[in-house]
Amino acid sequence: MKNPVVEIETNLGNFKIELYPDKAPITVENFLKYVKDGFYEGLIFHRVIPNFVVQAGGFDEKLNYKIPTYPPIKNEAQNGLKNLRGTIAMARTSDPDSATSQFYINLSDNYKLDYGDPEAVDMYGYTVFGKVIESMSVIEKIARIPTHTVKGMSDVPIAPVVIKKTQILEET
Repeated sequence: MKNPVVEIETNLGNFKIELYPDKAPITVENFLKYVKDGFYEGLIFHRVIPNFVVQAGGFDEKLNYKIPTYPPIKNEAQNGLKNLRGTIAMARTSDPDSATSQFYINLSDNYKLDYGDPEAVDMYGYTVFGKVIESMSVIEKIARIPTHTVKGMSDVPIAPVVIKKTQILEET
């Protein structure tokens, strides 16, 4: 059985992500529902921190919050996957089981986001559920965009990086 592959088309180029349903079944199912619904289309990468992460899945170009259409999911950060460069993981609040639609892609090895790391942000970690398998250069391009603070949100790219389309290329 092949792992699902999702292509994300942005105004800076396309990239592909392979998902790992064997390691994070709840998270992958949740992400694929948002992809199938077209939820991400028109949203932006609203948080860009060089050498850390690029984050998307919650805001449009005017920084209007898009309300998630599905309930929060259970944290699966204990799955053995690490927040390494190129991996995709779910963003969440301080509640470990609060992830909905927002995701981030790691720009470096971020061990402090892993479950159980002694120097972790919190002991629960953030669920990694896939990896960029094509065009990490697009992610790097996003990471180089200068940022500013808007509506109290920091690290917002000055030039919006818009998700134009998401599609599942391979499904198990």
